[in-house]
Amino acid sequence: MNAVPLKVFITGASSGIGQALAEEYVKRGAVIGLVARRVESLAAFAARHPQASISIYPADVRDPEAIADAARRFIAEHGAADVVIANAGISQGALTGHGELETFRAVMDVNYFGMVATFEPFVASMTAARRGTLVGIASVAGVRGLPGSGAYSASKSAAAKYLEALRVEMRPQGVAVVTIAPGYVRTEMTAHNPYRMPFLMDADRFAAKTADAIARKVRYATFPWQMRVVGMLLHVLPRWLYDAAFERAPRKPRATE
Repeated sequence: MNAVPLKVFITGASSGIGQALAEEYVKRGAVIGLVARRVESLAAFAARHPQASISIYPADVRDPEAIADAARRFIAEHGAADVVIANAGISQGALTGHGELETFRAVMDVNYFGMVATFEPFVASMTAARRGTLVGIASVAGVRGLPGSGAYSASKSAAAKYLEALRVEMRPQGVAVVTIAPGYVRTEMTAHNPYRMPFLMDADRFAAKTADAIARKVRYATFPWQMRVVGMLLHVLPRWLYDAAFERAPRKPRATE
């Protein structure tokens, strides 16, 4: 008897980690729903995989009504989702006092609020079925506040704390919550970083390891594994030593540069 295919919903699927995850789940025979603002990229992806079951939904995760509509359509077409991956994210350098309030707002709206908005319309069907997995893409950058990346670090820290709270909330309902905290992954987002990126991992390898972790319902996973050690060390580093070590660290270019 053939196994029932996994039903997976992924935001931010037009490029980078999101598209790598889509590729991985196509290989695994999943039914996938892909969300992004750039619908042409989603259409091109679907065209490259004519034999796969792919539904595409143009939406911005900052628009909760659009995300809710995409979720309703996915559930109507395929039934309750097995895995929902809130992956949509942006990374922009920003400094306080330089007129970059909109950058701070945009990064938080996409990376944190967009995650909450993505999960919201799926919770009812998952809790009713007492199954399913909600997956959030956090970051090692959320462990400490990185100079010049206050917006990004804050958004990813908020996402990680939200996911932890949600994991405990959902556990009695039979719904798993998985936090994935990438280190450096080779994508369009990291391509222009003007500094060395230790343990840089190819996106396809990251996606395979992430899909395995999701299948095991791991509570928290960091890839590449070396960055988990880095994150643990950063977490316990005394503030005075952290300040001295990172004061002159290279910084991501700001949106206005």
